Amino acid sequence: MTPAQRTAFKKILVVRNDKLGDFMLAYPSFAMLKENLPETTLYALVSTYTKDMAEACPWIDHVLIDPKPQGSWRSAFALARLFREEAFDALIALYSTSRVALAARIAGIPYRLAPATKAWQLFYSDRLTQRRSRSERPEYRYNQDLIRHFLEGHGHPIHKEPDPPFLRFNEAEVIALKKRFCHSHGIAPSRLLIFLHPGSGGSANNLSIDQYADLAKKIRSTQGHHLVISAGPQERTQAEALGKALGETPHSLYHSTEGLRRFAEHIQCADLFISGSTGPLHIAGALDVPTAAFYPRRRSSTALRWQTLNSTRNRLSFSPEEGGDPEDMQRIDMGQAAKIISKHYRLSPPQAL
Repeated sequence: MTPAQRTAFKKILVVRNDKLGDFMLAYPSFAMLKENLPETTLYALVSTYTKDMAEACPWIDHVLIDPKPQGSWRSAFALARLFREEAFDALIALYSTSRVALAARIAGIPYRLAPATKAWQLFYSDRLTQRRSRSERPEYRYNQDLIRHFLEGHGHPIHKEPDPPFLRFNEAEVIALKKRFCHSHGIAPSRLLIFLHPGSGGSANNLSIDQYADLAKKIRSTQGHHLVISAGPQERTQAEALGKALGETPHSLYHSTEGLRRFAEHIQCADLFISGSTGPLHIAGALDVPTAAFYPRRRSSTALRWQTLNSTRNRLSFSPEEGGDPEDMQRIDMGQAAKIISKHYRLSPPQAL
């Protein structure tokens, strides 16, 4: 296609209105789309819970909140009215449900793209076969494949592939936040901050509290470090249980009660973030914070499928060994994991705050 044959789009809506981790893994898709179509106004349809992270995404121009992301197909008519009011040229559903598919069709959006899966794919004008259930690629790659299909199919060759970090907050403000955090918790400025996040959204098996405590006690650093147990609004119970299990091992509790963006800013303060496969882990990945993540080996939940967005050097993953129950997290050797983490992440001491 010559440049004159390229299809121009004024307003594009990208749908990723499910869980936090899923939304964070859509960041590279928003980046690829916006950087290759800079004149297009890019909208995102998200759940209420992920609104803060959508607004923090530098490639999204406008955020639409789905009032009923888990609603039945009957609520599609209300969603269709929202779509019709905005008069989108195109809709790309990175995650599709019957409700979104029907709403897009009723609204008369001219171009509608989604993965070719389940009966409601017939409501879309274009579909891409992906077979995500095989988990042969990372989730964010599947998302990007849809964007690539869209761009190249409309005469827009990919000029730029986005690289980590996909999210960064103002460095001066984060340094000030870290200084206040360390001061309020009596943490020496020279200490590395190792975040432990024992909470989980429940979509994948997690380590037990005792495993987190065992791992934390066995991590070694030449610079010296301080453990920070992080918790979302509904996760304080798990965090306090981990604090109790750590006993005299120096640690502090960070209970997020000021919104998801503020939680993410605290995660940027971390020198290492350790957790199961959950939303805050994927925030850390988007920030290119070093991570150590624990995944079951079940096909739909593997470390490959839910790989974080950080650079290779900042990413470690652990799963139960092959040959047994793929979801038995007790089969992960915490002592060995601690050795690998300690060896891999030889971080320099942070600058004096």
